[in-house]
Amino acid sequence: MNYLGLDIGNKRIGISISYSGIMANGLETHVRSTLNNDCNYIVELAQKNKIDVIVAGLPKHLNGDAHQQAEQNEVLCEALRQRGLKIEYIDERLTSAAAEKAMLEADLSRKKRKENIDKLAAVIILQDYLDRKNGGIF
Repeated sequence: MNYLGLDIGNKRIGISISYSGIMANGLETHVRSTLNNDCNYIVELAQKNKIDVIVAGLPKHLNGDAHQQAEQNEVLCEALRQRGLKIEYIDERLTSAAAEKAMLEADLSRKKRKENIDKLAAVIILQDYLDRKNGGIF
């Protein structure tokens, strides 16, 4: 199965991919425009890469309550569902913080961190999903 991971934000969508169902890789960062354009872009990407499942991060507060961004993410995910894509969610708490920490440890410049944080957060979201799906054996 092929998977696409999404870290959905108001301005950008980080995108990751897995063709193996074992390892997630960063694909790109999509700059958001309109809901329709964003959906068209993701649908085209999913078709081109023969994606079976899209894994979207579900933002929550540390106490487990849904974050206000979760409602906005659901708008995009529901529009993708209506276009025939299968969407699954995974808790994305602290993924952006983990991505930022990894890039700081790699000594990336502020500019490089800003360019890559959403894509790396999408990798973390998808990898967490794959690890859970595979029983954490990989």
